[in-house]
Amino acid sequence: MNRLRTALSGLALSVALPVAALAADVTTFELDNGMQVVVVEDNRAPVVQHMVWYKAGSADEPVGSSGVAHFLEHLLFKATDTLKDGEFSAVVAANGGRDNAFTSYDYTAYFQRVAADRLELMMRMEADRMRNINFTDQNVATERDVILEERNQRTDSNPRALFSEQMNAAQYLNHRYGVPIIGWRHEMETLDKADALGFYDTYYYPNNAILVVSGDVDPEEVRSLAETYYGVIPANPDLPERVRSAEPPQTAERRLIYRDARVAQEYVSRSYLAPERDPGDQRAAAALTLLAEVLGGGQTSYMTEKLQFEEQKAVFSGAFYRGVSLDETTFDVVVVPVPGLSLQEVEDAMDETLARFLEDGVDEDLLERIKYQLRANEIYERDNVDGIARRYGAAMSVGLTVEDIQAWPDVLQSITSDEIMEAARMVLNRNASVTGWLTRPETEEVTQ
Repeated sequence: MNRLRTALSGLALSVALPVAALAADVTTFELDNGMQVVVVEDNRAPVVQHMVWYKAGSADEPVGSSGVAHFLEHLLFKATDTLKDGEFSAVVAANGGRDNAFTSYDYTAYFQRVAADRLELMMRMEADRMRNINFTDQNVATERDVILEERNQRTDSNPRALFSEQMNAAQYLNHRYGVPIIGWRHEMETLDKADALGFYDTYYYPNNAILVVSGDVDPEEVRSLAETYYGVIPANPDLPERVRSAEPPQTAERRLIYRDARVAQEYVSRSYLAPERDPGDQRAAAALTLLAEVLGGGQTSYMTEKLQFEEQKAVFSGAFYRGVSLDETTFDVVVVPVPGLSLQEVEDAMDETLARFLEDGVDEDLLERIKYQLRANEIYERDNVDGIARRYGAAMSVGLTVEDIQAWPDVLQSITSDEIMEAARMVLNRNASVTGWLTRPETEEVTQ
């Protein structure tokens, strides 16, 4: 379920370490053609993660071509001027590595994780497909079928995913975040070679890309390789400014009911419009991050204690916020009722709990435990070259700076309970929310 994805972010115990200890050895520079480069050095294992992030995702697609960013991601594994269809991944595998790619609203990223002495090979191949893709009409037809089948498996066969699509569409009336990343089926079916090449020829240039290399590397060696392979690629002088259609002010709450006979577990979900994490100004996002943990981040959170343990009206409750977003994001709450309790009853209980929280405020002991957990999570992430590369790449793709990323742990630690409550009163606004019920069809009585 897309709206529960942030629940997967792990928390662990922390120690009071300065930001410098968390930042690792980070070197940044920019190539003459505008490509940003970040090198995160960790010499404990002879492994490297090589990632290229394009600042173009599904929210940057032309109207009527939803899914083309993800479609193009698939097509980049086809032939180039020097590689045959599928040869890219085959070479990575033959060298003992793994590779993949992923598309989000705000970016598309490609990565390889290999032995450190294979970095040059990865750069050569990745730079090749940055501008030399050479797919055919047959490739396009084949991959269009693949992404349609992917939608079948991940979305159309999953009522929770379909419900999430409708929630997003109701929340964002004018902004492209209301369009699914994979695309609407009726538009995916019409995607063609011209659509894919149009997106490619607009955004896949070094001045719209970030290279992140983490692991057992020397920054000067990375610089030399980057200049050799990426530095020779011309920039796009006509790169469009990254402007999206703005969401109009929401002044009335919205509601929807999604009924599907395949629903195994009914639940209530509510999303509130919320500010994103902005460069140089991260305190509001940090307060919302801590609010999500205090309110519904685990077994000791406020909603869990009230709804699951005290009142025993829910089998699950949670609050979620992901601030790494180019534009306004959402703050979400979810409650799953105990058997025998209706969705209306559990929604009423959720509303009562949220109102009580606004009166009770933040438990200071709980807040300190959460801050400990978050700090440790930042420390342990240093052991994962994939995780740390993604942290830098995702944040920089939405405009955050290296300084913002490195300051984030200390910003979180400095947030007070008063700031969290201020964020709660700001974001928990029913007039800027969407409430949805995921349920089964109503049974119809048959008369004789």
